[in-house]
Amino acid sequence: MMKTKAKGASELPLNTILPGDCVEVMNALPENSVDLIFADPPYNLQLRGDLHRPDNSKVDAVDDHWDQFASFEAYDRFTKDWLKAARRILKPNGAIWVIGSYHNIFRVGAALQNEGYWILNDVVWRKANPMPNFRGKRLTNAHETMIWASKSEKAKYTFNYEALKELNEGVQMRSDWVLPICNGHERLKDANGDKAHPTQKPQSLLHRVLIGSTNPGDVVLDPFFGTGTTGAVAKMLGRNFIGIEREEAYREVAEARIAKIRKFDNEALEVTRAKRAEPRVPFGQLVERGMLRPGEELWSSNGRHKAKVRADGTLTNEDDIKGSIHQVGAKLEGAPSCNGWTYWCIKRDGKQIPIDAMRQQIRQEMR
Repeated sequence: MMKTKAKGASELPLNTILPGDCVEVMNALPENSVDLIFADPPYNLQLRGDLHRPDNSKVDAVDDHWDQFASFEAYDRFTKDWLKAARRILKPNGAIWVIGSYHNIFRVGAALQNEGYWILNDVVWRKANPMPNFRGKRLTNAHETMIWASKSEKAKYTFNYEALKELNEGVQMRSDWVLPICNGHERLKDANGDKAHPTQKPQSLLHRVLIGSTNPGDVVLDPFFGTGTTGAVAKMLGRNFIGIEREEAYREVAEARIAKIRKFDNEALEVTRAKRAEPRVPFGQLVERGMLRPGEELWSSNGRHKAKVRADGTLTNEDDIKGSIHQVGAKLEGAPSCNGWTYWCIKRDGKQIPIDAMRQQIRQEMR
């Protein structure tokens, strides 16, 4: 894949899958250069022998060499090394997501804190269609855990709260996500018709992660790239990705997969922003720019009250109530507070136009 030059003096291998050991590759990348890391490290499942279904067919479990460690101590050293390398390349306001199972996530969580990360949330991915427990000796393992952490306690990490709320039908997004595992047409197969990767993550999971914690143009790095779900979703959503994968077979599958992905158009990439994240526009700026003229009348949205615009961006009414758009609105309604932007309207050409529409016009020009 082609390398793309990133902003700034350093060149990043954007939208590229890099071969090799993840620690070595990350240590070779520029410091403070990545916005987000999504990591799906080996789970260290510690399988003992084959697993069979009731009909005696063998389960295609994770028994690959990359998931095998000599001891917990060896796994902890591996975890510390890659987390340290990852933190170095994260920007000061960067963040990381790490996903794991009960086999490893508690050890990873402790290592995150030891390396200086600040844990923001743990998210339970509850699988809508989990694999059953065939032996019947334990509970069905129906979830995995993701840890979301910023580079430091004071980092101003990206969180698109309103966008996630809209994804959840207008209700605040919770920390338990019910999503299906990767199967059907989404499950990638090799030349023999077998799973191309045993732990391929669903696109829906990465979609939610990237919508919630990145913006278009951000750099997302995945140090355990596998078959490229992170890269595929990043490309669709207009994010840049860097993948690291030491297994050639996985790299080949990922490159073929991502080559077929089309980015959504720029308008579709826009998401709902939190109001506090929007640029501040004083009401007086509408007067300064001639969008409203001193002496023009504003009407309350309920039609009960009116007030005149003054040259300094304040309002006054016939009862000599004076103040900001918020203060006058609150006094007229006998309320402790009032959002003047949504309360006041201007009548033009027989139509009632909220003054907030004028504010949004200025904000669009500021972007």
